[in-house]
Amino acid sequence: MAGLDGEVDLSGMGLGGKKKLALFLLGAALLCGGLAGLLVAPVAFSAPARAQVKAVTPLNGQILRELNRVRQAHGLVPLEHSSMLAAAASGHSRSMAAKGYFAHRSADGSVFWTRIKRFYPSTGYGYWEVGENLVWAAPELGAKRAVRMWMASPEHRANLLNPRWRQIGLAAVHSSSAPGAYEDMAVTIVTADFGVRS
Repeated sequence: MAGLDGEVDLSGMGLGGKKKLALFLLGAALLCGGLAGLLVAPVAFSAPARAQVKAVTPLNGQILRELNRVRQAHGLVPLEHSSMLAAAASGHSRSMAAKGYFAHRSADGSVFWTRIKRFYPSTGYGYWEVGENLVWAAPELGAKRAVRMWMASPEHRANLLNPRWRQIGLAAVHSSSAPGAYEDMAVTIVTADFGVRS
């Protein structure tokens, strides 16, 4: 499975073991209720322990190299790594993995550029602009696949090939059991924050 901007492709996906168990128990409860009148059996599920979110640091450099290869093939200047943009991206990737959402908006509902601005300020600059691409896949994601997925989406492609960008911060993280939108799957999530200031 993989996703861009919160859209998850569920085609060809069978029911996972937890869903099958829940449907079996629901079916069994309905059958028992229908046959035995008031027979009610409480069912309790405990949430699985959440795996830690770990940085996949080598993937950041691999994506940057692949992204710059694509940009240069389109006659664009390569992007430079920004530790400030990387800090913004890291916080967002970790938050999405830990809290189980996939969106440009932060967990508190704020828009992406306000989150980035805390790390990559506009103060002292006449021009400031930022952009963001997100991608995730289960269980793993390589650099070429990430860039290929972005290039296949018109909005993401436009961001990658934006001639104004000069800097980028990348943050790839992995969770062996991410909640929420990721359905407790092992996932790799990447946030790419783009910026220019002058």
